[in-house]
Amino acid sequence: MSTANFTVADYLLWRLKQFGLDKVFQVPGDYVQEFMTALDNFPGIDAVGDVTELGAGYAAEGYARYRGIGAVSVQYGVGTFSVLNAIAGAYVERNPVVVISASPSASNRVDIEQTGVLFHHSTGDYSADKKIFENVTVASEILADANTAPGIIDRALQLAMSEKRPIYLEAWQNVWGAPCNKPNGNLIVQQPTSDPSSMAALLEKTINRLEKAEKPLVLLGIEIARLGIQAEVESLLCHLNIPYTTSTLAKSVLSETQGVGKELFIGTYAGEASWPETFNFVSGRDCILALGMIFTDDYLTMLDKQGSKLIRVNMGQARVGQCERFNGINLAQFIGDLVDYVKHNPRQLHAQCSIPNNPYLNTPVHEGEKITYDNFFVTYQQQLMQSQHVQGLNLILGESSSLYMAARLTGIEQNRFVSDAAWGSLGHETGCSLGTGLANQRRSAVIAGDGGFMMMCQTLSTISHNKLNTVVFVMSNQVYAIEQSFVDICAFTQAGEFAPFDKLHHWNYEALAKAYLVEYLNVENVRDLNQAFSTINTNQDKSYLIKVNLNKKDLAPAIKDLAEAITGTQVENCPCSSEKGNNDDRTMQ
Repeated sequence: MSTANFTVADYLLWRLKQFGLDKVFQVPGDYVQEFMTALDNFPGIDAVGDVTELGAGYAAEGYARYRGIGAVSVQYGVGTFSVLNAIAGAYVERNPVVVISASPSASNRVDIEQTGVLFHHSTGDYSADKKIFENVTVASEILADANTAPGIIDRALQLAMSEKRPIYLEAWQNVWGAPCNKPNGNLIVQQPTSDPSSMAALLEKTINRLEKAEKPLVLLGIEIARLGIQAEVESLLCHLNIPYTTSTLAKSVLSETQGVGKELFIGTYAGEASWPETFNFVSGRDCILALGMIFTDDYLTMLDKQGSKLIRVNMGQARVGQCERFNGINLAQFIGDLVDYVKHNPRQLHAQCSIPNNPYLNTPVHEGEKITYDNFFVTYQQQLMQSQHVQGLNLILGESSSLYMAARLTGIEQNRFVSDAAWGSLGHETGCSLGTGLANQRRSAVIAGDGGFMMMCQTLSTISHNKLNTVVFVMSNQVYAIEQSFVDICAFTQAGEFAPFDKLHHWNYEALAKAYLVEYLNVENVRDLNQAFSTINTNQDKSYLIKVNLNKKDLAPAIKDLAEAITGTQVENCPCSSEKGNNDDRTMQ
């Protein structure tokens, strides 16, 4: 590529390639055609066309989880507003994704000024997209001039990589194709600055609390993975020799099968949705060091009852107990300083304890049993222990009953569990799997509910088109079960009735799989499920849609525990009637 032909679009692609990106997910549009043309001609980065903007956004976000940065190119207005949901999730869960768009050109804007014409896909406010993305990015920029564009791009990318959050880059239509100079060397990303006095005070208070604690615990959050500091955290745990847990979002931030992950891991903590043994263990701790943790309302019980025992250290800030707050905190530096202190000041902080066992490991299942949430995940756990192929999967979960059940699994390798457990957007999992499937060589397995899958089933078309070997399990009960459990958990009893808005359409999944050119399997019982695992293990180059038939009245145990705690309603206290019975409402297809 000669300097004479080098454009603003090339400049951005050059920078993205420097950060290791080799895929840009896109849905085309006329405004952004100059960027798309440059992308088609740019060596080392491929365009991956998707059929929906939201799906492309989910894919870019999933890709970023493994490659450190993602990118999505969409049309102005109709495309950017559609992709917004995915970018909001990336913002909340700290995933750097670059949103690339274009708006009316310089000559278009002369027409707008002179005639008052409303250009297509615009609201009439030609900075509306920028304004909206300011709420879910660390930089939202309009590139109106080729001379200043490189500097704006560089500053935005530096923020994306240092803050681990998305950015929005919208160029006037004529600017992406305008000539500019090539980048001068690699872009240096400065580490966030820290305040020495705040860092020292925080370290002192943390050490003081840990040394006084009789039952300390470390709680790991997703920022550990985003910063890539797992090795430093493992070193810390080795020297502290105290148990640890993770949030659902951060599950598998460390390997659960070897080293400290095997020796000190007490199971994933998801509030009352945790294994009772894990929940009770965590509830009994007198000092909890939470590193890189995003506290959602799944963790309200901990915040309410153990808030005074918490030390919360995040990117940029920290909190000790419920009152003391610290700004100017560098999380990676703090962990390094704490490791250095523990190394040079050995002490008896060895909190010996009995690590809770995973009940899945000892629960028998019979081949003829109809599938329930419980025996599905018992079977998955057994496959995880026995099959190298299942161990090698990237397991992708969405906002569904299955997310909380899957969080109870153990024995997952590092960075193999993916969810949007903080943002919680229905449909994320299937779209995300396109990105994870293209980010590394590992096969992705999705476990989705009917509702979430229906929102993003089109991604199967893109998965098939790109010849990925993704496996999508759809837990088919034809209801929004997780929604219903919080609306009225008594609906799951014999006498209960589901709310009309929580009932889903009946789909012919076999016909859908045929339309999207993927293989289809139907699972009715445990025998079918084991056979499905055998089939996908034998055919590792194919993509699958697997319908797992559930009774709509089957309430996932993890959701039951969580919903009962939040709503205060116990299923056992719901009115019941033997006259209605517990009919199996599955539709056989």
